[in-house]
Amino acid sequence: MRRALRILMARRIRHTKLQTRPRIKICCIKSPAEAEMAIMCGASALGLVAAMPSGPGIISEDMILKITATVPPPIATFLLTSEQAPDAIIAQQRRCRTNTIQLCQHLPASVYPRLRDALPGIALVQVVHVTDRASVDYAVAASEHVDALLLDSGNLNLDVKELGGTGHTHDWNLSRRIRDAIGIPLFLAGGLNAANVADAIAAVEPFGLDLCGSIRTNDHLDPHKLKAFCAAIPNNAA
Repeated sequence: MRRALRILMARRIRHTKLQTRPRIKICCIKSPAEAEMAIMCGASALGLVAAMPSGPGIISEDMILKITATVPPPIATFLLTSEQAPDAIIAQQRRCRTNTIQLCQHLPASVYPRLRDALPGIALVQVVHVTDRASVDYAVAASEHVDALLLDSGNLNLDVKELGGTGHTHDWNLSRRIRDAIGIPLFLAGGLNAANVADAIAAVEPFGLDLCGSIRTNDHLDPHKLKAFCAAIPNNAA
């Protein structure tokens, strides 16, 4: 499993022209059936949302475990966690058994070595909520400790934090600055849809794209919307 994750995440290897199309990560997966559908439509990674202060896609840890048991390698299973304490994150991953942890809060550097020591072979993906120049600085610092970054449009300053799933885009110029400054893969999230994905790829050139609300209908994964999104990705995207 560790080798399969490295094929997907490739720690410390910069995204280059060798990749012709961005990877697709489907977030807010709610059942084994949705996981199977996403994989059949070409997803390389699945996002499984544990307890959050707000946002869509939240499922129980029991359901996350049920889904991960059905997902074949080399598909990456991302545990989206809002936990901040290392021991809580470690315990949650061990309950859910995903092969990747998506850290949705901005965390201090001291957390990462604790996770590495306790969870060897588990990939770490740090979410960066892109708002201003400070987000760029945080992203560059965090990139020294994790396997990939995921740039999203949450807001950590609200009374009830938004940790993703807002459906809003952010400033892709800032995302591009991050992309050019780091040496690890970068996933782009936040308001992506079939109408703007080509522009997003041209602006940022991400390793992967992260989707949720734009490919769901009545809170169910919609294969027609997913296929339309994939069809909107330029064939020469790099």
